[in-house]
Amino acid sequence: MQIIITTKNISLDKPLEVFIEEKIGGLSKFINNENVVTRIEIGKPSKHHRSGPIFRAEVNLKIGSKLVRAEAMDNDLRKAIVQVKNELQAQIKKLKEKNSVK
Repeated sequence: MQIIITTKNISLDKPLEVFIEEKIGGLSKFINNENVVTRIEIGKPSKHHRSGPIFRAEVNLKIGSKLVRAEAMDNDLRKAIVQVKNELQAQIKKLKEKNSVK
């Protein structure tokens, strides 16, 4: 699984990069195809937000010709990443069930 991380209005440090690779890379056990490209965008939607710092995580997972996408917003970046991972995991399971029925 190839993981491409981009940031918006924040900087990416090594512990955060390792956290993302552990969480999103863990999805590879649900995917049998090794030609998977994962694009992750994390950051703040704006530099100033009325309710304090709001973080956004978006993941586009390309499995063959299928695209699985998830997005989450939270006041904690790590929580947003975990929410995205959980949503992707559910979508991947649905996709596998749909393909096994055919």
